[in-house]
Amino acid sequence: QLQLVESGGGLVQPGGSLRLSCVASGLAVEYFAIAWFRQAPGKESEVVACISNGGSSAAYAIAVRGRSTISRDNAKKMVWLHMNSLKPEDTAVYYCAADVAGQCYGQHDFEYDYWGQGTQVTVSS
Repeated sequence: QLQLVESGGGLVQPGGSLRLSCVASGLAVEYFAIAWFRQAPGKESEVVACISNGGSSAAYAIAVRGRSTISRDNAKKMVWLHMNSLKPEDTAVYYCAADVAGQCYGQHDFEYDYWGQGTQVTVSS
């Protein structure tokens, strides 16, 4: 089993920044690709960003590309998502999720094997 715990969400003004953290425990995190998903009430879950198991590649949703950075430190068993220039439409519960495939092939929630509890991000003035 792999356990994932997110933190760092909160209320932020439009144009502001947040850094979300995901800490892993249990299985060796270095074997898993890690993605950040988000889901707003009444909407489908969408992938925000993904980083491969070794951190050599990353992918971003068009909506956040250029204003988001995903990073990881396998020695610390941590993954981060930094977002700036936040917009009201970024408001959602953000989840980190792990894929045993190790590469960022999956684009849907059902393709990921382990999930954290989520952290709320609210962008509002």
